[in-house]
Amino acid sequence: MYEKYESALSGRYASEYMLSLFSQYERARTWRLLWVSLAKAQNKLGLPVSSEQVRQLEEHTDDIDFECIKNREKEVRHDVMAHIYAYGKAAPEAAGIIHLGATSCYVTDNADIIIYRKALNYIRSELCSVLKNLSAFAFEYKDLPCLGYTHYQPAQLVTVGKRAALWMQDLLSDLDEIDFALSQLRFLGCRGTTGTEASFMELFGGDEAKIDEMNRMIAGDFGFGECFAVCGQTYPRKTDSRILNALASIGQSAYKMAGDIRLLQHDRQLEEPFEEDQIGSSAMAYKRNPMRCERVCSLSRYLINDAANAAQTASTQWLERTLDDSANRRISMPEAFLCADGVLRLLLNISKGLVVNKKIIEKSVRDYLPFIATENLLMEGVKRGGDRQKLHEIIREASMAATEKMKNGEPFDLLAELAAEPSFGMSKEEMETLLAPEKYTGRCSKQVESFIESVKGRYENAEDIPDGIEL
Repeated sequence: MYEKYESALSGRYASEYMLSLFSQYERARTWRLLWVSLAKAQNKLGLPVSSEQVRQLEEHTDDIDFECIKNREKEVRHDVMAHIYAYGKAAPEAAGIIHLGATSCYVTDNADIIIYRKALNYIRSELCSVLKNLSAFAFEYKDLPCLGYTHYQPAQLVTVGKRAALWMQDLLSDLDEIDFALSQLRFLGCRGTTGTEASFMELFGGDEAKIDEMNRMIAGDFGFGECFAVCGQTYPRKTDSRILNALASIGQSAYKMAGDIRLLQHDRQLEEPFEEDQIGSSAMAYKRNPMRCERVCSLSRYLINDAANAAQTASTQWLERTLDDSANRRISMPEAFLCADGVLRLLLNISKGLVVNKKIIEKSVRDYLPFIATENLLMEGVKRGGDRQKLHEIIREASMAATEKMKNGEPFDLLAELAAEPSFGMSKEEMETLLAPEKYTGRCSKQVESFIESVKGRYENAEDIPDGIEL
């Protein structure tokens, strides 16, 4: 295995479940299940397909001879026909009725839809597990004041929990996108070479009701309530675009969350998990790099850009079918799912083990609180008879002077400087009574509580996905 290229997504980042789902075996087995379903429906609807042939097909859905398939494809240059050949070898009595009336897209496209639906549901569960972790974190730290940042410059206080609620809100938007993509999935069915079902008009002697019933039976076997109303040879490639847009949306939210954590870890306010034996740098042994968050950002960039593949493929499909979608989809669709899976596995690990350095957060609040409190001081000064514009200028000049001294490492007591101005009519001690951090977080705590209460029903009952990722 070490002598050949291996995708980093399969080798390092994706889960065993997702790797299994997009494996050659799962795809080939799904094709066989589709051939079984087609044969069963044709048997029940009166076509010359015997129960014994159906039984033999059912007995050989799992024993797939990939070497036989590989050799046959070299000869015929057609992957579906190579699979039909190998299946016929395994079930010789049924060899003559496999794929009756169908075209290749019957198995390729329907199998893709089946696999994509499973993958979307798994991604949904991972996303819900991340939301559960963030919900607990947001609630625990809903009251902890911390510096807010606009333009990455210190701004009015927020709370640690409120910031996590913002991450949650983005991810909930992604959950909506996943749910919409799932709700819009349709089965292709068995529609013939150009989607006209002409081959089945011939097989069923023009009995259209039997054709509709055949498609209902096959779709029902795989848990689909309906097929696309109309199609060419393939299902509409807009479906792929919708799916990749939903996955890319997760990449956007994940990048934002991980980017925020990277910035806060630089200031030592917040840290991603760091194991006891973990090495941060091969040269700088003291380093605690935010490597998980960096990896999230790196993978998310790929995921966001991968969405363009589906958009371009959907827009360039010619008439009823063209094959220039195939090679691209074989790469772009599975890799997008594996990438989204890798991103969410990392977020599961990060969100479960976030470290909050309260003392550093408190210090940063103390350092900047006199500046943040100046708006309240301004209002209090006006209430005591001061001129709002004059007081504003006093605060501006004193703040600029304080900032300049801070840059040079010099001490500066902003409150003492302001208290020395008679226009304020306040002592330093009176000003300090206005410096309780919780007075400057507004409704953060209540906003977090209300938000979590209003959305928890959307993710709390989802199946749990194990957290943690092998690094």
